[in-house]
Amino acid sequence: MALVLPDLPYAKDALAPVISANTLEFHYGKHHRAYVDNGNKLLAGTELENLAPEEIIRKIAGDAAKAGIFNNVAQAWNHSFYWKCMKPGGGGKPSGAVADRIMAAWGSYEKFVEELKNAGATQFGSGWAWLVLDGGALKITKTANADTPVAHGQKPLLTIDVWEHAYYLDYQNRRPDYLAAFIEKLVNWDFVNENLK
Repeated sequence: MALVLPDLPYAKDALAPVISANTLEFHYGKHHRAYVDNGNKLLAGTELENLAPEEIIRKIAGDAAKAGIFNNVAQAWNHSFYWKCMKPGGGGKPSGAVADRIMAAWGSYEKFVEELKNAGATQFGSGWAWLVLDGGALKITKTANADTPVAHGQKPLLTIDVWEHAYYLDYQNRRPDYLAAFIEKLVNWDFVNENLK
């Protein structure tokens, strides 16, 4: 199963001014495309090429000899997931099952937001902040570089990309401002609720 660059679920200018069309042009059109193209080149002719990306990630996580394949496949998967975590006019307090689960786990939406922002802000270098389902419990976690909860038996519910290419054109070095704007104005809680099912 070849890696695919999915269509964005919205127009490239639909997330502005939080994330500009210019950022999406580079992030989706160049970075994500490169992970897909490089991943497909590395997978061609291997025993992995017909597996789903999630299977590849689980099978080769931690295998130093296959780090190049892992990095490109995981980044392609992470980005495909990330685009769905946002929507125009999103963000703010969730509703539905995830709202109840957040209250149960953190006691308040505000405490959840504080911890999610902290995960993104304290991820040293490049990586991701995540809301995951881990053994039935909601958890906030972070991963470095291409790493993904898929490799650790966790179910991703929401992610925020904190690689510089996700925000630098719009926010320069102000990662906390990007995190706050993402949570307040972009989170697609409908998608998160779907993942929780």
